[in-house]
Amino acid sequence: MTGVPVSSYTHGHAEAVLRSHRWRTVANSAAYLLPHLRPDQRLLDVGSGPGTITADLARLVGEVVALEINDEAADLTRAELERQGITNATVIVGDVLALDLADGDFDVVHAHQVLQHVADPVASLREMMRVARPGGLVAARDSDYGHFSWHPASAGLDRWLELYDAAARANGGEPHAGRMLLAWAHAAGANDVVASSSTWCFADADDRAWWGSLWADRVTSTALARQLVDEGSASPEELDDVAGAWRAWAADPDGWFSVLHGEVLVRA
Repeated sequence: MTGVPVSSYTHGHAEAVLRSHRWRTVANSAAYLLPHLRPDQRLLDVGSGPGTITADLARLVGEVVALEINDEAADLTRAELERQGITNATVIVGDVLALDLADGDFDVVHAHQVLQHVADPVASLREMMRVARPGGLVAARDSDYGHFSWHPASAGLDRWLELYDAAARANGGEPHAGRMLLAWAHAAGANDVVASSSTWCFADADDRAWWGSLWADRVTSTALARQLVDEGSASPEELDDVAGAWRAWAADPDGWFSVLHGEVLVRA
């Protein structure tokens, strides 16, 4: 989960989702922030999830406070920090729309794949800016599903994207969040913003097998799958067909998939 109040977190916490999220590191998911981190900083990690990025951040700064929306999600972060032997990070439960934290309490406030799921991303950014010290940094990165690209063409993957988009919007999210981050930051009152973008690319055999299999599982055995069936958006049989399209893509030696992300660095 991402530490945010939505009617339902689109992805849920099934094994296939955690398999994906535990792959994330500072190197592959927060490289835009990396040059700005120092050992004397205090950092708030909003929506810490399974904690792999959090653990990396804790090795780069003096102290990390990780925020999650409920005890179940917070326990995932705690378990990863303990597994990695991280001792300079604590985990709290809270709401990014109403942070129970003092003004100017952090040098850096970070959120990865959070704002696409929140009910009010502008208000969330405003809260993140509030708890950053004057001159501190707010960093956010979100994917932009509308600009995902793949080869070869696949009607099954087209249908997957259509279904995911509808499910995310039904949950109050914005699956095109990546392109919106700069506008959201401006709407939150930010004057000093640097916007950028970066991608994940899955194109060799191992990467295709990993990415294709986890999405095949996610579309058939997670909260997303249950939502699509319960809402009547797709039948289990159609979702099996979509999963088959993912596996076919993964098996194609020409298969290529790019995940676009938007990024912003905001000076508080």
